[in-house]
Amino acid sequence: SHDSTCPSYDAVEPLDLEEFLTSQLRSGETTMMQELGDFPDDDLKVEQVEKECRTVRHSVPEDGWVTGCLTLVHDAKLHRLHSKLRLSKTFPISYGKSILAYSERAAANAPDLSDDSGRTLTSSDFDLRCLTPDQRVEGLLAWSSHEELDRFNQEARQGNRHPELFALYPPADEEDAVEIRPIPDCPKEHTGDRILIRCQAIKFEIEIEPLFATMALYDLKEKKKISENFYCDLNSEQYKNFLKPHTPNVDHSTLARSAIFPITYPSPDIYLVIKIEKVLQQGEISDCADPYITLRECDSSKNKDKLEKLRGQAETFCQRLGRYRMPFGWATVKIMDVISTAAIDRDVTDSDSLKGGKSSSMDRRAQLPRRNSERYTAIDDQFCNIAAFKPATITISTIFKQEGDRLSDEDLLKFLSEIKKTSTPQRRIKIIPGSIKLDMSPVHDMPLACLSTELIPLIPVAEKNIRPVKEVLEFPSSEVYVPHNIYRNLLFVYPQRLNFVNRLTSARNITIKIQFMSGEDPAPSLPVIFGKSSGPEFLQEVYTPVTYHNKSPDFYEEVKMALPARLTERHHLLFTFYHISCQQKQNQSGSCETLIGYSWLPIVNNDRLQTGQFCLPIALERLPVNYSLHTPEVPPVKWMEGHKGLFNLEVQAVSSVHTQDNHLERFFTLCHALEGGATFPLRVRDEKIPENKLEHELKLSIISLSSSSLEPLVLFLHLVLDKLFTLIMQPMVIAGQTANLAQIAFESVVSIVNSLHNSQELNRDQQGRNCLLATYLYWVFRLPDPPQDMQNTEIRYSTMGRSTAATVGSMLLQSRIRSSSNPDIPGPQMSAEDAEVKNILSAKVRRDSLKVNSDIQFNTYRTFITLPTEGRLSLTPLCVFCLLQQFHEELALQMVVSTGVCRENAYKYAWFFFELLVKSMAQHVSHLDKHSVPRRSRFSDRFKDDITTIVSVVTAEIGTILVKQHKEVEQAEKVNISLAFFLYDLLSLMDRGFVFQLVKSYSKSMSMPTLISMRLEFLRILCSHEHYLNLSLFFSSPASAPASPCPSISSQSSGSCSFQEQQRILGLFELSQEFKQQHYLTGLLLTELSAALDMESEGYGNKKAINAIYSLLCSHDLDHRCIKPEVRAKVAALYLSLVGIIIDSTNYLDFTVSDTRGGKNKTGGPEDDLENVPPINQSVAMAIAGNPFNTLGRNVLVSMQGKSVATLAADTSRHLLVCFLWVMKNADKSLIQRWTIDMPPSQLNKLLELLTICVSCFEYRVSLHAKRFIIVKRQYLSVFGNILESLTGMDRTVGQREHLRWRKDLTQWRQTNDRQDKTKAELDQEALISGNLATETNLIVLDLLETILQAVPLAECKDSVVGGVLKVLLHSLTCNQSTTFLSHTFSTLRSLVVKFGDLLFEEEAEQCADLCQKVLQYCSSPVDENRSQACATLYLIMRYSYSNNFSRVKMQVTMSLASLVGKSSDFQEEYLRRSLRTILAYAEEDTEMQNTQLPSQVDELLRNLNSILSDTVKMREFQEDPEMLMDLMYRIAKGYQTSPDLRLTWLQNMAEKHNNRKCYTESAMCLVHAAALVAEYLSMLEDHKYLPVGSVTFQNISPNVLEESAVSDDILSPDEDGVCSGRYFTESGLVGLLEQAAELFSNGGLYEAVNEVYKIIIPILEAHRDFRKLASTHDKLQRAFDNIIQKVGHKRMFGTYFRVGFYGAKFGDLDEREFIYKEPGITHLPEISHRLENFYSQCFGEETLVMIKDSTPVDRKQLNPNKAYIQITYVEPFFDDYEMKDRMTNFEKNFNLRRFMYTTPFTKSGRPRGELNEQYKRKTILTTMHAFPYVKTRINVIQKEEFDLTPIEVAIEDMQKKTRELAVATHREQPDAKMLQMLLQGSVGTTVNQGPLEVAQVFLNEIPADPKLFRHHNKLRLCFKEFIMRCGEAVEKNKHLITFDQKEYQQELKKNYNRLRESLRPMLERKIPELYKPIIRPRLENR
Repeated sequence: SHDSTCPSYDAVEPLDLEEFLTSQLRSGETTMMQELGDFPDDDLKVEQVEKECRTVRHSVPEDGWVTGCLTLVHDAKLHRLHSKLRLSKTFPISYGKSILAYSERAAANAPDLSDDSGRTLTSSDFDLRCLTPDQRVEGLLAWSSHEELDRFNQEARQGNRHPELFALYPPADEEDAVEIRPIPDCPKEHTGDRILIRCQAIKFEIEIEPLFATMALYDLKEKKKISENFYCDLNSEQYKNFLKPHTPNVDHSTLARSAIFPITYPSPDIYLVIKIEKVLQQGEISDCADPYITLRECDSSKNKDKLEKLRGQAETFCQRLGRYRMPFGWATVKIMDVISTAAIDRDVTDSDSLKGGKSSSMDRRAQLPRRNSERYTAIDDQFCNIAAFKPATITISTIFKQEGDRLSDEDLLKFLSEIKKTSTPQRRIKIIPGSIKLDMSPVHDMPLACLSTELIPLIPVAEKNIRPVKEVLEFPSSEVYVPHNIYRNLLFVYPQRLNFVNRLTSARNITIKIQFMSGEDPAPSLPVIFGKSSGPEFLQEVYTPVTYHNKSPDFYEEVKMALPARLTERHHLLFTFYHISCQQKQNQSGSCETLIGYSWLPIVNNDRLQTGQFCLPIALERLPVNYSLHTPEVPPVKWMEGHKGLFNLEVQAVSSVHTQDNHLERFFTLCHALEGGATFPLRVRDEKIPENKLEHELKLSIISLSSSSLEPLVLFLHLVLDKLFTLIMQPMVIAGQTANLAQIAFESVVSIVNSLHNSQELNRDQQGRNCLLATYLYWVFRLPDPPQDMQNTEIRYSTMGRSTAATVGSMLLQSRIRSSSNPDIPGPQMSAEDAEVKNILSAKVRRDSLKVNSDIQFNTYRTFITLPTEGRLSLTPLCVFCLLQQFHEELALQMVVSTGVCRENAYKYAWFFFELLVKSMAQHVSHLDKHSVPRRSRFSDRFKDDITTIVSVVTAEIGTILVKQHKEVEQAEKVNISLAFFLYDLLSLMDRGFVFQLVKSYSKSMSMPTLISMRLEFLRILCSHEHYLNLSLFFSSPASAPASPCPSISSQSSGSCSFQEQQRILGLFELSQEFKQQHYLTGLLLTELSAALDMESEGYGNKKAINAIYSLLCSHDLDHRCIKPEVRAKVAALYLSLVGIIIDSTNYLDFTVSDTRGGKNKTGGPEDDLENVPPINQSVAMAIAGNPFNTLGRNVLVSMQGKSVATLAADTSRHLLVCFLWVMKNADKSLIQRWTIDMPPSQLNKLLELLTICVSCFEYRVSLHAKRFIIVKRQYLSVFGNILESLTGMDRTVGQREHLRWRKDLTQWRQTNDRQDKTKAELDQEALISGNLATETNLIVLDLLETILQAVPLAECKDSVVGGVLKVLLHSLTCNQSTTFLSHTFSTLRSLVVKFGDLLFEEEAEQCADLCQKVLQYCSSPVDENRSQACATLYLIMRYSYSNNFSRVKMQVTMSLASLVGKSSDFQEEYLRRSLRTILAYAEEDTEMQNTQLPSQVDELLRNLNSILSDTVKMREFQEDPEMLMDLMYRIAKGYQTSPDLRLTWLQNMAEKHNNRKCYTESAMCLVHAAALVAEYLSMLEDHKYLPVGSVTFQNISPNVLEESAVSDDILSPDEDGVCSGRYFTESGLVGLLEQAAELFSNGGLYEAVNEVYKIIIPILEAHRDFRKLASTHDKLQRAFDNIIQKVGHKRMFGTYFRVGFYGAKFGDLDEREFIYKEPGITHLPEISHRLENFYSQCFGEETLVMIKDSTPVDRKQLNPNKAYIQITYVEPFFDDYEMKDRMTNFEKNFNLRRFMYTTPFTKSGRPRGELNEQYKRKTILTTMHAFPYVKTRINVIQKEEFDLTPIEVAIEDMQKKTRELAVATHREQPDAKMLQMLLQGSVGTTVNQGPLEVAQVFLNEIPADPKLFRHHNKLRLCFKEFIMRCGEAVEKNKHLITFDQKEYQQELKKNYNRLRESLRPMLERKIPELYKPIIRPRLENR
């Protein structure tokens, strides 16, 4: 493959680093090396950190005895590598206040500053001098030399800058952050979700005796009790006293009324069951419950005596039988019901996870098994709620009575399932009236005064003696895979049932006394039984409750015991059975107990704890001696029922001492023996093992380890691994023979690792590491100790943390760990880590602290057990340990020599063995004397070879996995990452040159282009090394250019540097071979980046490469070791070649980012620069080109898009740019300057283009949310002021800078970033930070521009450089910028004007226009600072152009103002006025210029600007009234008749306004006028046949255009300087305007006009031979004609017209004026009426405005002078008959309209309507000043004619109209039956009121008396004739149209028609004889 796609790896041989460093040290160049810590020494330390403990003391037995398997746990020490941690990218960064990037627009949108803003200054003669000018910029003209000016500006720019650019940059997406190794969770005790239940009250109807409650949780789904019992009672002192004789003492711990119940696997079927017991008394349960059911405390008068009697009885029973209980009642509540009703969707807020509150369900999820089984899918619905629901109080009012024969747990579960189905138990169970009141709440933080299940107080301890809360032990419903972490050794005994049915004696009220015995005398019953409520904490014996008169009772008792640590064969459980006599017999005074028999159960059997179900026989007589050594089957005693099992019980243990698993038990026993913990022969279960068999048995037990079941393996994982590692490392001497178990132990480790990874139940982290193993390695593993050390190991838990070379918190890792993509990863707990972060943040980083104080403990604790009081071990090993081999060597050897499956798995899970190697190597190194042993000799050559082999095998493995199949890619990636971390760790421990060789060999074998992503992840991890900078030898990078430190031009003459020097400097910005060799890692990474960017394919690679560089620079930027500028310059020099790469890849960058401003048209006028289109994508170009009518610009863009390359994604491009800016910010200035001087011009242009892109890319954007706040709050501005003030005293201390940056320590910032509901504070914070970013990035660009400018005198092509720089500056002014940035930009612009004024005003005319425009725009800024800067700049422009081109500047400023005011809706004229005044002040105060014409010229210009402003102010008032606004704009445009450029600008402004309102025709007309204007001036300049002859040519489009014919030549000559210089006064400009007009006509549906427009364009195009344009033109014409053809026969909607008259003095100059308004196609009168009414009632108030409803003439005298009247009438276009000949089409009848008509009906009596014979009509014809359509939508009426019609004339008109309608409907091509029938119905229908018949009867019935009416009469008669004929045709036509079911209707019509014809006939046939006489009368002869 060719070089460009495949980086050539082979060529680069890394330096021998150790050698190089030693030589450096000798040469004494150590200062820079020392900057980054004590390099090259390293700093390993071993630390011990106490284990966190939840309880006050450890739960270790007091007798100090721990059995065999526990001796393995107790001295776990933990080491952790302590090398300096490089600052990774994410930490609690902080920064100083800076000025928020400030959107001009946002400020301007806010309401005005002053209260009197309502008064606008409208008079155009407003005197500027009465204003006070703004503050002037000091020292504007006081510079002695250019250098001094530059120096001053530079110092100003450098003040108050953010040292760290990346602190402001939003954190990157974390998905690529492979370099973060999640810190595994610290081992800790497992707790589920916890619910606190507090028993508030248990109330019955009567209160007569003490009652006792027992609570426990049951899981109905699993049919299992899932918690131990919690006992409480709420008895009053009175009732407690009843029991005094039986409770000698009451311990505080038994007074609890609240318990914490953990639930690991929430399920909807968890029930809380509360059982209630009372003291035993005579009678069945129902008898005892009877009074509770029948009596009421409230009926006390009746029952008082009864109750007293019952209380007396109860007291008697209590005193006699107080130690026995009986069942009474029970109640239940479904936990999930409570939770789901109380649940709230509680977001886990950041603060929770920071405090480490275990509130988030995410944390917990990690400990749950991942289940594929269905059982676990149900969990999820409730899952979230259990940790977060509102505390609730529940009252249970259903208390069931206990049934004596249904007490067992099975019965209970049956009841529960019945309740679940039907909400009551099936069998009718009695209900005892009463209620139980409980409080339930989730537990987030431990409450005070908690006791663990072993009754040890938990932290936090309460000071006062408050009532305790008990933690209840959970019996999880399914396995929990969390290794044991504390000592727990509990036994639970459940007596289940007894069967005495066949025993004849009086054994009926049976109780069992249970004791835990350590021997056989009565004395040794141990006080290990946990007591119940209100009694002693521990008991020696306990009695089960009694069921009255039941010979085979069930029991539900749970007896909890604390097992002694050391169990012997004599320990056993003793059960004694008694019959209790409830009633005292007369002759009995003594005990109420009668002994029945005994039974017992040995606790240990063959050294193994006995648990499970048992069925024991019962001995009837005294037990024999030594009975406890046998099982109850053996001794010769008298058995009940012949030794048959009669007593069922279950025993369960919860123990971290007893494995309860055969394989593990066996392995631990054998290991214990090996360490000399036993005598031979050894007993394991039922076999005996002699010493010579030990090795064989041990091997078998090792092999079978991995086949033990998962739960016990996980529980004892730490121990198992510790043991196996000891076996790998220490050859054992067994029976005199050396036994090497290393290989078999190694294989066992591999298989355990494999099975843990493959288990579906266990979690992995995002790198695929099994969490349990990761935890073990990180926190628990240590090198097995040689025996002599073991004698006095202090039992502390030690860790090896990385000391942090700079103050890094663990949070930085933590927040990274919690990727939002993997919710399984647990979050940080509040632990030493968090405390540590606090320490870090408050620590001051001093130089010396790096040596000593930086050992911040990163890792913490794990289980350990304190042994006999001194905490030391005293074991005498029997076997001989001999430590021949170092552990890491043995491990590496085993990895190399392993084979088969073992080898495959060892490499598959290589991460485990890598971390194991590293940790053991680190511990090895920590024991060496580092000064005498150099790095090279720390490890043996054999070990190095092994490592080389392992690395090459793993690399090859990655290759083969990839080749094998695509599915395995993920596996390969994981192996790749773990290999990278391995080398990363080795760099801290071994010879670094050796590690680089490993990297080289890796790169070689992974050099295929397709593997780029793998290589990048690999390099990214290596480069994240804390000593990366030193490893890359950054201190040997080139320092700076050979120039003086402060670059001033005078110190360098262009001849001062030789050609070689020039090449050397340019070479620094390229990737050279030498560079790659010396800066090895950096070279590799940059090679990858340039390869990734060159790759043709749109690779995932380039994104990865860019993110890698980005995160690397980010870490340098935020690294406290890199604070000094000289260090930063050196670091930046490492990345100079990156700049070269970025500049070359400009074409790939994507800047859609700048498009977010789309739609907000920049306030650039037509003067915006057209050439300013760099080859980047469209949106930036548009932003630069600015103008919406910029047709030419648009075409340029279209052609550009064709040649686009595969681009990078927007965010990736941003990352790349921010890297570029960082290098530019930190690199040495003189070096950069030399580089820009030596750079070829093409390269310099690319650089400037890149800077333009940077400006767009980092523009400040106000988010929508932020806008809401900003616009609403005017204080925004004042806040701004405060920030400005605070800047002056900016504090660099950490404390103050803390809260102002992206809190990258918060978890999942991305989620917080995308949240929709952020608080105001968060939004303000975000806005502030992104504002700071925008300011800083733009300032970096500005610095660089200044650097380039200062080098201009040395550059060849001076002018193009200045022009290029100016382009970038102007572009930056188009974007939203902060005040800080603007003030510096204006300073730079001013220095540009001062230094290169001549160049600017002559060469850069276009740019000059832009400059005026932008500066003027800022003169109207509401921010004082921006305004004063802009004024100073504008004045300087005037001053420096005065000598050479002042007229142009005047012209440009005037045009800019016009365009600014016309376009920008949020423009505030009072600020602009103040600015004009300020400029005037500058002119007056400028002493040097006082003798010239400048002050007066400036004065004149400002007066002119002021008057334009006044007109536009008026426009602002009518912003809501579009017609009035247009009139004003029109008036202003008219005022510019003598200034064509400005008139054009205003016509374009009007066009844009129309376009926004969708008045396309008017918009087109504005452009046609503009084009005519241009044509006029072109025809003056040049006489071309193909050009239009001025505006005359445009008459066909509209006669109105003649207005544009030019003012005579003597007023204005087009070639005068600065006039008609805009880009539109060219042939292409003319074509552009006309094309746009055509487009708009087409949008407005006036397709005929499109043709007329193109008639003018085509000759020009033909003359230019522009055939492409001609082709598209004809295409558009064809489309226009097609549209016309399609619309033939359809009604085309052109416009609706209304006459609107305004009356009343309130209207000002509108009073008594009439207009014709043109409204869209179908507008009804109410619509326009409503619109005007709304608008004017807002202006004058609703009560002032009156709408006149009719169209009669308005009489002024009748009107109220204090009101405003509006009259609106619908009018239609009016044409004389001769006009109708020419206006054939619909279009012609709607185009060029000047006359309109409306009719008003009236009668002589004054009413509008009357009978037919008195109904007159008045026609009014209005003529407008211009023809519609025009550049406005309303035109003045200039003439009004009226004529009246007599009633008969009215009738004639009506009949003509009817007849016409009928004729049209009948003769349509596609007749519309409905329409026809409707017309017929109105014509021939019988019941038509004032219908044709009535008209005829009124006017035709008799011949009129008045001869004047003869002609009308006759005309009407003829009308009727035609009418009746048309009716006939219509009826005929209808016959053919009707459907079958309309036949009758048709007959009816026909009948009506005939009837009408007959009625009319006599009238129609009667002619008026006079009218038919001959015209010439015969002369009468004179007589």
